[in-house]
Amino acid sequence: MLKPGMIISGRYEIIDLVGSGGMADVYKAKDERLNRFVAIKVLKPEYSSDKSFVNKFRGEAQSAAGLSHPNIVNVYDVGDDQGLYYIVMELVEGITLKRFIERKGKLDVKEAVGIAIQIAQGMEAAHDNNIIHRDIKPQNIIISREGKVKVTDFGIAKASNSNTVTSNAMGSVHYLSPEQARGGYSDEKSDIYSLGVTLYEMLSGQVPFAGDNTVSVAMLHIQGEAMPLRELDPSIPPSVDKIVQKCMQKKPERRYHSASELITDLKRALTNPDGDFVQIPSFMANDSPTKNISDDLGKIKGTAYYDDKFSNTRGNTKSSRVVDDDDDDLDSASSKMDKVFTALTITAIVVLAVVIMFIVVRFLLPKDDKDTTVPDNEPVVTESPTPEPSVEPPTPSPEPTPVIETYTFPAVTGHRLEDAERAIKAKNPNARIIAKEEYSSEYEEGYVIRQYPLPNTDYPVDSEVVLYISIGAEPVTIPYVYGNTWEQAELKLKEYGLVPERQDVFSTDIPAGSVVSTDPPKESIVKAGDNIIVYVSKGPEIVQAAVPSLIGKTVSQAEQLLAEAGLALGEISYEASETYSEGTITYQDNTAGELVDKGTKINIIVSTGPVEEDEPVVNPGSGNYIYIGSVTIDINPFDYYGDGEAEIILEMEQDGYSTEIYNEMTSVVDFPLTVRNIEGESLSDGYVTMYVDGILFRDEQGNPYVWVVKFKAVEE
Repeated sequence: MLKPGMIISGRYEIIDLVGSGGMADVYKAKDERLNRFVAIKVLKPEYSSDKSFVNKFRGEAQSAAGLSHPNIVNVYDVGDDQGLYYIVMELVEGITLKRFIERKGKLDVKEAVGIAIQIAQGMEAAHDNNIIHRDIKPQNIIISREGKVKVTDFGIAKASNSNTVTSNAMGSVHYLSPEQARGGYSDEKSDIYSLGVTLYEMLSGQVPFAGDNTVSVAMLHIQGEAMPLRELDPSIPPSVDKIVQKCMQKKPERRYHSASELITDLKRALTNPDGDFVQIPSFMANDSPTKNISDDLGKIKGTAYYDDKFSNTRGNTKSSRVVDDDDDDLDSASSKMDKVFTALTITAIVVLAVVIMFIVVRFLLPKDDKDTTVPDNEPVVTESPTPEPSVEPPTPSPEPTPVIETYTFPAVTGHRLEDAERAIKAKNPNARIIAKEEYSSEYEEGYVIRQYPLPNTDYPVDSEVVLYISIGAEPVTIPYVYGNTWEQAELKLKEYGLVPERQDVFSTDIPAGSVVSTDPPKESIVKAGDNIIVYVSKGPEIVQAAVPSLIGKTVSQAEQLLAEAGLALGEISYEASETYSEGTITYQDNTAGELVDKGTKINIIVSTGPVEEDEPVVNPGSGNYIYIGSVTIDINPFDYYGDGEAEIILEMEQDGYSTEIYNEMTSVVDFPLTVRNIEGESLSDGYVTMYVDGILFRDEQGNPYVWVVKFKAVEE
């Protein structure tokens, strides 16, 4: 895959990938020599070493290079650069007809017919140059932002005078003509069949034939009958339904013989949708023996390993050409059919001429006077006249095709409604203009978003014109993206038609790379196309601070000093000290004046007072001494239970007795928690357990946490 910024042949700068197919990738590029944007179709590297694929790729350029028509994508250049084979084409900014159908479900009748007319005009230009497209399908039709329809991808086109018969079913299987599915001869009428399938999909939102695999779909094209459009949607005009039926006839001779004939009927369908002017030739069976469909099935299965672009998924890059004896029989039968059809046609013409002459002589020419007078001397005899033999009324000749008065419709997309109406009236003063409102983020309020018919279309003077007018961007509620990654938030906002802009900020609460907030904030009402600022966390801001001196300070004084410096109090340990009085700090693990990151925890040791060398032995319960101890809960339960407050209860067990030594509502800032002046029953150790909101505090193994209280005797 090419990277943006790469230069091909010293001329074309790659900008971005815009699409990918079975054989090639399509990029937007800039032609530095002519200073214009183009589309470059580049053969994928895995096919560049295969001559058959290279020749097919070059064949596409040769097929399309000689065509110049508003409804065909122009080819500007073809070449190779160090084994990189490419075609330079006109860049059409828009979407494929397939994507357009998927977005709308199905199209309005007038819109579908208008698009079909433009496709047919492009086909007509190709056919006039003896080029058969052979892969007409919505994926190969591009609708530009201005509404212009362009036919592209002549990758499997053939010269119509090459008389090539191939056993490979060319084109995408859902739009394949029966003769292509059989691997037989294809001509202009094969493209007309594919256009009929495309028009069917535009009007119904679905293809006429669908199956579990390509073989079953191809067989339906050969022997199946599509559901008539009016049975799917009774609102579809009879003339349009019949046009599609005629395009999709199994026998090529029953279809339209040319794209120009099809265009004529499509235009008449716009002005006379209920008219009965579409004539499908009667089926004429030949006298050849019945053909077994299994022969066609064998051919189709032989090509089932090929995808829509006919790259062999089994790894064989050479196409097979199989012409068996049944194909010769079929050609022979077709030749007999042509002779019989010619003879019958000549006979019918002669008979018709005789009948017309008889009618003219019998009824239209004046009769001789002597045949109608009676002599005076002859008696007049009155009698009932002998009835003349009845004569069948003559078959009326088909009505001549009426001339439809048309005018060239102007391009008014992007104009104000008033200006658009003036431009249309200048072309057709009696034009009936219907304005419909739609949301648009691309056009300002009051401007034409799109038009029907499309620009430069020959449009009947009596038909309605529809202009879609912008009422501004559609209101959108900003989705909730807080906590998402930037990539997730960007994708979600774009789905709502919004334009995300990233700004990185420090955050101590949100992990780096996740969304902190948006501006405007979540659930605000904005318009499609509005810019949304997305604040993404860079993590906590790292700023250093000097550690204050804590030696000799009390715990509360240390907490205040550390908070002012942007630091925090860490673990508190207790030791006896001959130098520092009880309750004062004797040690800190970071030296005073040392620079550390803000938020760093400083651990300290607190004095429990001096150690008495010869502590007197006392008798428990003598009344002369009491036993005093203290305990520090150095594990913070809020690390497990979350922020907020909880009822903390400390119970001490000593000499078989349990005593509650602490019961208060406590928060995270109270830890480490020190309880002093605990009175004991003796000098024996006390064992403290903790309850959080009535639940015993345990470790991961389920064992209760236990803290030990040391007692000393203090004289009363």
